[in-house]
Amino acid sequence: MSALEPRTFARPDAEAPWRPGPELLNDSRPAALLRASGTGTLEALQARAVADPAWFWGLAVDDLGLSWSRPWSRVLDLGAGPEWPTWWQGGAFDHAAAVLDRWAGRPDDEAISWEGDDGAVRRLTGGELVAAVEAAADRFAAHGVGPGTRVGIFLPMLVETAVTVLALGRLQAVFTPIFSGLAGPAVASRLRTFEATHLVTADGFLRRGKPVPMAQVAAEAVADCPGVRRVLVVERLDSGGLPADLSDPDRDARWGSMPTARQSASLSAVARPIGPVNPETPFMVIYTSGTTGAPKGTVHVHGGFPIKAAQDLAHTFDLRSGDALCWITDLGWMMGPWAIIGTLLLGARLVIFEGAPDYPDAGRVWSLVARHRITHLGVSPTLVRMLRVAGDAWVLDHDRSSLRVLGSTGEPWNPDPWTWLFQVAGGGRLPIVNYTGGTEIAGGILGASPLRPIRPTSFNGPCLGMAADVAGPDGATLVDDVGELVLRGPWPGMTSGFWGGTPADRERYLDTYWRRFPGTWVHGDWATRDLDGFWYVHGRSDDTLKIAGKRVGPAELEAVAVAHPAVMEAAAIGVPDAVKGEAAVVLVVVRRDARVEAETLAREVSDAVANSLGKPLRPARVVVVPELPRTRSGKIMRRVARAAWLGLEPGDLSSLENPSSVTAIGALGVAAR
Repeated sequence: MSALEPRTFARPDAEAPWRPGPELLNDSRPAALLRASGTGTLEALQARAVADPAWFWGLAVDDLGLSWSRPWSRVLDLGAGPEWPTWWQGGAFDHAAAVLDRWAGRPDDEAISWEGDDGAVRRLTGGELVAAVEAAADRFAAHGVGPGTRVGIFLPMLVETAVTVLALGRLQAVFTPIFSGLAGPAVASRLRTFEATHLVTADGFLRRGKPVPMAQVAAEAVADCPGVRRVLVVERLDSGGLPADLSDPDRDARWGSMPTARQSASLSAVARPIGPVNPETPFMVIYTSGTTGAPKGTVHVHGGFPIKAAQDLAHTFDLRSGDALCWITDLGWMMGPWAIIGTLLLGARLVIFEGAPDYPDAGRVWSLVARHRITHLGVSPTLVRMLRVAGDAWVLDHDRSSLRVLGSTGEPWNPDPWTWLFQVAGGGRLPIVNYTGGTEIAGGILGASPLRPIRPTSFNGPCLGMAADVAGPDGATLVDDVGELVLRGPWPGMTSGFWGGTPADRERYLDTYWRRFPGTWVHGDWATRDLDGFWYVHGRSDDTLKIAGKRVGPAELEAVAVAHPAVMEAAAIGVPDAVKGEAAVVLVVVRRDARVEAETLAREVSDAVANSLGKPLRPARVVVVPELPRTRSGKIMRRVARAAWLGLEPGDLSSLENPSSVTAIGALGVAAR
């Protein structure tokens, strides 16, 4: 096949420090997809994908070469409307079986590399991965796990974490991943809402050289979840037996001693499922926080999230068979399951890292690259800001020649850290694939295609197949102006609604994403698309906080604050932070009869948030205010409170019942700065 001209893909751009070379323009995975499409240009391919999603996704999935138990007869059915699409009708797809089929054909190639906080390394070949997953599936079945069983996974990033995700897929169970840094009450809340009957956890793990007592947290959570009947404990710390906190012989079992279904007659073994899996079968529920109410359980299915993850990795990140991807993440964040499933589906090597990327020093992440020959490294802007402060030498002392792509997600960039990552860490030769989407999306809305130039802090277009747009107040398209980031059409991977399936859950899902502009998904981010086709995201358009890339609803922090006996009401707002990108400030109104010093109250509320939600979500400040801005109907206006604290224009205040609150909060904000 003849080489394609660079002009087919990319225009010259004086403001873009990175441009694709001939290898990417001709030999990359997105270039191959473009040729197969017959559309001629990237812009033409994207336009046809938006106009005809069934055509595009059929083409894209064929290109991925995934193993289907039965081919589909129809790609997409929109009979129930764009809010409720069904994909791959007539087909059968089990994402875990597809992973195992991929690696069964490459039994001697390395599939997983793991490095612990202490520098310990484990490696699994394709054959070892297949054997480990099948053995774990047998053991889970022996403990009552089968189709539809609800399992919580509260694990650090271990080899067993990836094995558990795939083994539960083989059993057609449904799991919820839980952030390893959450405190007991937050873990319990998710297990109860999910109605989990099983929990997979660990005796502990290492973080910055110290053991983290995960079993203690898990035990605290399970004590408040009577529905959890079985706890399976991975022995990360080599405790030699069940930890003291999880030693109930009728409930708890060690991973290493778990009998298989064929070995155990005393446990009610569930037969391994036989037969093809409907692609609409749920396999995972990830909880994401909004501005009000309880966290939302977004439902993901075998034919959705895994396909979207693999397609983004192939056609946005150019991840190829034999490459090695490491994303600094946690299973409880979308990027954890995304990296595990998408990478292994494509036949690329998954590099799992347990520890902190700046421990024992700021060179850790770069030494990780050198030791494991990582080709695709995923970081957050917060991490880059931290590493940049340490200086260039920590980067330059390590061999980074294996790297082909730097990925980033979690929050908006600012120019200086982006430039440092590009010039120092990437040597001016690597694309920074900026990537934004969400838990509900199963991947990205916007990305940075390797077939187009990349400007600093930008996205150079939608991820292929995503009908992204920027909408004004009336829902019409905006160009070169700030508006809502929206999607005008469906995609595999969009959540199948909120877990529960009740009429109230359906209404909440529609209210959250679809009812502002009919037929259009409103994502909740402010965005801009400029005249040259580059996109920029400016942060959440609702009140959701993103602290170091972790999304948390203000209601969760406020619930902890008002639990203090001296606090009458609270409002949590997000403010810029030089390291985390965004930090929480909790504004509290104290009860008139309260007898507590402001400093003492601030410390107690801050400690309560850390204990309940986890240390990463500890507020930057807890501030006593005389009153919070509220409407005549009693709704607290967090948007106004944030603007007042930061000294920004608060906008329309006509609906406020107490405009004097703005002045008071503004004065406190000035004093704090």
